[in-house]
Amino acid sequence: MNVAPHAGSVLWTAAETMAATGGRASGEWTATGVSIDSRAIQAGDLFVAIKGPNFDGHAFVADALGGGAAAAMVSHRPPEVSEKAPLLVVGDTLDALRQLGAAARTRTRARIIAVTGSVGKTGTKEALRTVLGRQYAVFATTGNLNNHWGLPLSLSRLPLDAEIGIFEMGMNHAGEISPLSRLARPHVAIVTTVEPVHTEFFDSVEAIADAKAEIFDGIEADGVAVLNRDNRFFARLAGSAEAAGVSRIVSFGVDAGADVRLTEATIEADGSRLKVMVGGETLRLRVGAPGRHWVINSLGVLATVWAAGGDVKNAAASLAVIELPKGRGQRHRVTMAGGAFELIDESYNASPVSMCAAFEVLGVAQPGPGGRRIAVLGDMLELGAESGDLHAGLAAPLRRNGIDLVFTAGTHMACLSGVLPAAMRGGHAADAEALLPLVRGAVGPGDVVMVKGSAGSRTGPIVQALLKLGANGGDAPRRTVNGR
Repeated sequence: MNVAPHAGSVLWTAAETMAATGGRASGEWTATGVSIDSRAIQAGDLFVAIKGPNFDGHAFVADALGGGAAAAMVSHRPPEVSEKAPLLVVGDTLDALRQLGAAARTRTRARIIAVTGSVGKTGTKEALRTVLGRQYAVFATTGNLNNHWGLPLSLSRLPLDAEIGIFEMGMNHAGEISPLSRLARPHVAIVTTVEPVHTEFFDSVEAIADAKAEIFDGIEADGVAVLNRDNRFFARLAGSAEAAGVSRIVSFGVDAGADVRLTEATIEADGSRLKVMVGGETLRLRVGAPGRHWVINSLGVLATVWAAGGDVKNAAASLAVIELPKGRGQRHRVTMAGGAFELIDESYNASPVSMCAAFEVLGVAQPGPGGRRIAVLGDMLELGAESGDLHAGLAAPLRRNGIDLVFTAGTHMACLSGVLPAAMRGGHAADAEALLPLVRGAVGPGDVVMVKGSAGSRTGPIVQALLKLGANGGDAPRRTVNGR
């Protein structure tokens, strides 16, 4: 059973926030949640006025209080806010948010699971939320709040009755995960895999592996590391875990030495059927998410459940009903004049390895009569000097998976467009916005359309525009857009 704030239970009192942050509270108040976004305030939230590169949250304190916030954490009282307003005044709001998160971690009795990796972090986190949520009171990071402010915010929201807390940790530079791990102090830490992602900021993939290994820096004394045995950096990560004092490593993969080992797999258009050995016992299960990458992700999920002391058989059965996060493979059936097409939303992010995984999913999808497999691709970002070659290198897996038509947007994707066979080129544009009319005009009944790109390439609006081709618009996954 998943747990969350805003269920009426008190998360923080004014006195507790003062003790945690060293701040000064005005008035007696209690908060049932914590938020840094005045637009998403729920009644009872403690609003934290973060000063970021573009906005200063202090400008929105009045809006937050007017929207139902129980109090606001500020470094000073904004002039438009009453002197009698319920405030927590601190020296620096981001530092105070970290202190609040640390206090939440200190008081909890929950087992803490930390998740990182070059790809598969959010999907693995959500799958763990689902399978462990059928066994325990589980709280997990919302979306991808996994950075220097997202993790403290997530920790500060950890309910008092949580039995399991699952927290994602992300990075694109060395040194970013270590402080997150030291703050969360996980009992179990999983590295899904290490791949050449964010290579613009690293001298080598080995350096990326070392940055991911920072997740062990804060692990508890009896903590467990969960590692992908098939990844070429397994030994390097295991060595880093042992150097950090980790005494138990649970591995997963196809490798004969894996503790959670895949022995058989049948890949289907809407999922996979697996045979898995866990600690010498054979489990047969179905994974409800399509793609070979989800076969491996599911092994990592089972290994993490085992490491956390959960019921692995129960978790294996629960994998049949996992739902993909928004922008990471959600499927929509869009009904339009003359029929319907299927839309696969992979618009959240992209890297060479996740592109290839997505092409495999598109390749096993079954178009309707007269339909085609169509890929709509935006730039993969943060790849550095090799970006052009890495984009052009996508041509081979596109052909191998039988993709019929490819639309590309962006400077880097021009390198791919230039090497595609003429028959596969759907069109190229400078950016996703300019590409949209070409895509919208090409998609028809029976097609299966996959949209994928890094978040900065702005392919998400293409997904929304294609959804609106349906009779009534909409965004419900795996349903016809007009409700039929």
